[in-house]
Amino acid sequence: MTIKEFYNKLGSDFENVKARMMSERLIQKFSLKFLDDKSYPDLLSAYDEGRDDDAFRFAHTLKGVAQNLGFDRLYASSNKLTEALRNGKSEGADGLLEEVKSDYAFTTGIIKEFKEQNGL
Repeated sequence: MTIKEFYNKLGSDFENVKARMMSERLIQKFSLKFLDDKSYPDLLSAYDEGRDDDAFRFAHTLKGVAQNLGFDRLYASSNKLTEALRNGKSEGADGLLEEVKSDYAFTTGIIKEFKEQNGL
């Protein structure tokens, strides 16, 4: 799978990401590093523990990373969750967290598939 095929499988705009990052090598490097990003597990912990300010901060970080990498689906759901947590946990936040969980699993599953197919 090429990096462009990877982005197509995500349903994201590879050309937009390439215009920002200028290098397929950098796009690949940072896409793979996303698997090590701690904002998602930190979000889950903070959310479960009722640390709303921290949950907001981690959701906001996840949103920014997803946006920068062009992971459009994960960006959209984490953006909605960020807004639901902006002033403390609002009604509907639980459902939005489930959407983020689903989109995170989808995104990381494709990253892992890309990594495996390319022997990385």
